[in-house]
Amino acid sequence: MQAPGERNELRYVARGVVAVISPWNFPLAIPCGMTAAALATGNAVVLKPAEQSPGCAYRLVQALRAGGVPPEAISLLPGEGELGAALARDPGVQTVAFTGSLPVGLEIVRAAADTGPGQLHLKRVVAELGGKNCVIVDADADLDEAVPAIVSSAFVYAGQKCSAAARVLVHEAIAEKLIERVAGAVGLLVVGQAAELGTDVPALIERSAQERVTRYRELAAEQGQIRASGDRSPARGWFCPPAVVTDLPADSPVLREEIFGPLLAIEQVRDVEHACELVDELPFGLTGGLFARDPATVAYVRRCSPVGNLYVNRGITGAMVGRQPFGGNRLSGTGSKAGGPDYLLQFVEPRVTCENTMRHGLVA
Repeated sequence: MQAPGERNELRYVARGVVAVISPWNFPLAIPCGMTAAALATGNAVVLKPAEQSPGCAYRLVQALRAGGVPPEAISLLPGEGELGAALARDPGVQTVAFTGSLPVGLEIVRAAADTGPGQLHLKRVVAELGGKNCVIVDADADLDEAVPAIVSSAFVYAGQKCSAAARVLVHEAIAEKLIERVAGAVGLLVVGQAAELGTDVPALIERSAQERVTRYRELAAEQGQIRASGDRSPARGWFCPPAVVTDLPADSPVLREEIFGPLLAIEQVRDVEHACELVDELPFGLTGGLFARDPATVAYVRRCSPVGNLYVNRGITGAMVGRQPFGGNRLSGTGSKAGGPDYLLQFVEPRVTCENTMRHGLVA
């Protein structure tokens, strides 16, 4: 709004150097989105890819430079995790865009909060972190629709997605029927090399990931009941067969901590309200799902759910840019959603100019 005798202007300017710290599980798509956003808003980028996937980042930088991005505007910094921490602390970095685990994300937030010598700004951190994603299944759900969507959301890519289904909260009236059908479907999944077209569940990324998931699976077997286990794994590779566990105690770490692997817990609930209470107790808030036919149930869960992305009567992974802007709440992240209308604003700072246009005379 322009008042008489006054001119007001709001403009956005680039913040400066953006450190993009990207994950291994989507080694091209995720760094491409973060890097493109930073460059499009006039910033320079230092891209630090996950140590497991530097080759994809290298190809991305090559493509951007071939497309006309000045070499001095985009730099590649491959290496171990210590490099990411150093970038977050560097006083020359104005913004940190990170996708990865909660523990690493919290380290970056802490490092970015320190203002080193010569630093004249507060760093902005855009972080997409982990999840413990729940699928609610009401008594009136279409199980022909729910079962394949749950299995796909939990076990495709061996569960190595921050959005993957980790818990199913099913109405007690249909719980055994759902468990039986999910267990049967999981038993048919093929565990094998990713290059083979018949593979449903590939290997995990590295030995430490296999060891982590195996520890959770052993704990699940101790505390609950393994109701299904996938096809026998190949001898070579960091494989974990998909598994379904039930009857876990409420305080089990399997129900609260991000596993990032092919282990799905199924719990019985009294009703949808009970399920929403369990979801609300979690520290994460990334994705969630609901299978129900009653529009009133859909409206209730939509109103109560704290997650960033709620999917109704479909799988909970595979967000499409523009159609389903992606990002979490609570400990699942900070900042605006990737692919949404506010995403670019995180890489700029607003400046306002107010000018008095009622001049008294002119300069001679």
